Amino acid sequence: DVIIDSMTSSTIFSTLDLRDGFYQILMRESDIPLTAVSTPSGMLWEWLVMPQGLKNAPATFNRCVTHLLRSVRDFAPSYFDDVFIHSRAVNGKSDVEMHTEHLRKLLELMRKHKLYANLKKCIFG
Repeated sequence: DVIIDSMTSSTIFSTLDLRDGFYQILMRESDIPLTAVSTPSGMLWEWLVMPQGLKNAPATFNRCVTHLLRSVRDFAPSYFDDVFIHSRAVNGKSDVEMHTEHLRKLLELMRKHKLYANLKKCIFG
């Protein structure tokens, strides 16, 4: 409800889906041995990135994304692996100009933090 309420006065919208969400988060070095899995052939595998299925993985992922994107949360709030970009005309700039600026800021931030989007699931307003 908070995300939807923040968008009420906006006129143009886009959504970005973060590709392979959990797999973009590196495991803390001390936690890697806790992810060990033994295969039938006797091999031992450890996850270097956060696998799905860990009890706290969703909360950890959501907290990480929210923290990394905190500087754009006024116009690009996130919910797990989805980022919702919303804009409206302001200060003489059209809604399209503002939206383009918002998308640019978000994409620059994603590049800086090495977060990747799944273009097939993104929708641009």
